[in-house]
Amino acid sequence: MDLHDFKDVAENYDRYLDVMYAHENSMHENFQEFYLELAKKYGSGGVVDVACGTGAVLLYLAERGIIADGTDISEEMCKVAGAKAEKLGLKLNIYPADMTKFNSGRKYSLAIIARSGFMHLPDTKTQKTALLNLRNQLTPGGILTLNTFDPWPSAQAAQINTSPEDYSFRLEYVNSDGNREKIYNAISYNLYTQQMYGNWKFETYNEAGEIIGERIRPLLMRQTYRSEMFLLAELCGFEVVDIYRGYKGDKEDLNDPSSASKYNSNLIWILKRKD
Repeated sequence: MDLHDFKDVAENYDRYLDVMYAHENSMHENFQEFYLELAKKYGSGGVVDVACGTGAVLLYLAERGIIADGTDISEEMCKVAGAKAEKLGLKLNIYPADMTKFNSGRKYSLAIIARSGFMHLPDTKTQKTALLNLRNQLTPGGILTLNTFDPWPSAQAAQINTSPEDYSFRLEYVNSDGNREKIYNAISYNLYTQQMYGNWKFETYNEAGEIIGERIRPLLMRQTYRSEMFLLAELCGFEVVDIYRGYKGDKEDLNDPSSASKYNSNLIWILKRKD
């Protein structure tokens, strides 16, 4: 199982992300608005939010009149997203499914994989299977958007020598039971598989500051290089239309690969189905 498959993580996901993103505001500013603009531009033939998590994008779109389907491999995440939709009075199709084989029975003109959903695919074989399946769920000329991150050599070098028990403090938040929790993570890196793996540790405290609970949850992600994504896109029947570097509209010049050196950030790929 992965971190996001656990009920306790799904129930608290929004709470600790709020704290995390407050500390990293510049990286996530305009996040939901970015996908709303993509949906307006490409989503007239239907939108699906793949790896929708607890519905940050899905519900934001629906509240603004763009009704999308939502799917996530984590049943617990889908339950949280569904409960939030119901509370808002939204009737959405949200269901657990693996992106390598999901099929809702309809086609979409836009498929969204926001945040790091694609990076949880552990190897190129699984990535290719997912891309081929997602292509099949799109209408002719349909758009798939997904995120990767520029691998940082300095971080990789440090993580190569880190064990899954070498915890460092990440953040503190208040969980769904009203208790204070501290999150620590220990992440290692395998140079040959390009996988980041390790554990997140959640420590729960009472009002007296005493530890009253501890949970360990595993994490596995794969770092994918820019050149790999171009090749995967071509192999799976996609054309790279744009690469956004964050949510404020900055784009690489696809005719000038050196333009990538101006940025050190999130890569948001806009892939068009070729027919």
